[in-house]
Amino acid sequence: MTATDPTDKPKGPLAGLLVIDLTRVLAGPYCTLVLQDLGATVIKVETPQGGDDARHYGPFVNGKSAYFMSLNRGKRSIALDLKAPADRAVFERMIGRADIVVENYRPGTMEKLGYGWQALRTLNKRLIYAAVSGFGQTGPYKNRAAYDMVVQAMGGVMSLTGHDDGKPTRVGTSIGDITAGLFGTIGILSALEHRHRSGEGTMVDVAMLDCQIAILENAIARYAATGQVPGPMGARHPSITPFEALKAADGHMVIAAGNDQLFARLADALGKPALAKDERFKTNDARTRNHGSLKAELEGLLAARPSTAWLAILDKAGVPCGPINNVAEALADPQIVARGMVVTTDDPVAGTLKMAGNPIKLSGFADPATRGPTPELDGDRAAILKELGL
Repeated sequence: MTATDPTDKPKGPLAGLLVIDLTRVLAGPYCTLVLQDLGATVIKVETPQGGDDARHYGPFVNGKSAYFMSLNRGKRSIALDLKAPADRAVFERMIGRADIVVENYRPGTMEKLGYGWQALRTLNKRLIYAAVSGFGQTGPYKNRAAYDMVVQAMGGVMSLTGHDDGKPTRVGTSIGDITAGLFGTIGILSALEHRHRSGEGTMVDVAMLDCQIAILENAIARYAATGQVPGPMGARHPSITPFEALKAADGHMVIAAGNDQLFARLADALGKPALAKDERFKTNDARTRNHGSLKAELEGLLAARPSTAWLAILDKAGVPCGPINNVAEALADPQIVARGMVVTTDDPVAGTLKMAGNPIKLSGFADPATRGPTPELDGDRAAILKELGL
């Protein structure tokens, strides 16, 4: 079996690579979706008893999960019971021909099945083994269960999200899962380069909680420098001002004047250049210390016109700004459409469904507007077994 067997094989720099996908729900499937979008062939190995949990998450289109489809389009599916001898033989044949295996079980699960990193590398010394888990393969929490919400809370992200007078707030997308999927992909690509140089496989160990710490960004720097624990600030940046959501006549918009020159342009565009010479606002540090007063000044000026009018004025002046779009507005934005970030998949069960495209644009490779269908549970068994010679 090779990664080029399917007639509708994906195109991209990873074409020819075979990924065995043991993952479910979000973090792992997101990782393998990125690999699939970059050209790899992904075979999803699911349990015969219902498959990936996400197959049962709504919303549903003609009985098929749109959630599952959005993460598994273009992949292939085979159902295997890794405790059954016949299915173990199939799995081991697949591993022997694979380039990458990705799993997101709790640490120790694969070892109990006899398929931990040390066992699989004896079957294929060039295999790259990626384990994406809540807390990683080491440490006192390694055996704990985790979901996105748990690591957002434990990693400090929720403490920075929302307003200072509000209740704990989750980031509106599953950033705990998605960052782990992305860091997992980076780890796999790094391991591929190492294999290219050395011929050796590598184990990649990515923890969702670790990834939340990695994206805390300036919050760690602020805490290390001041000793003060950062908290939520709503829609305002803690170190750059004005860099926030501001209210115009008809609602809020975002203005991000990231330096003194941009602030001077903003003041001119708003018809009050004296703001840039006011001692309270002359420097970014001064503006940040006096952000409340500055916000009142800016919103007083912005109240004269609707946000669409101001966005045109500020854009012409070269001041970074933008509307606060809802999901429908974002998907309809001409820039999003022009960049191919809304794609469709034609599924025999669910029909045509819109999905997010691939944000990685590569010269020399197509960025198709349509993607392959989502596999039915065990839907590719016959073809896969034939390719394996079984």
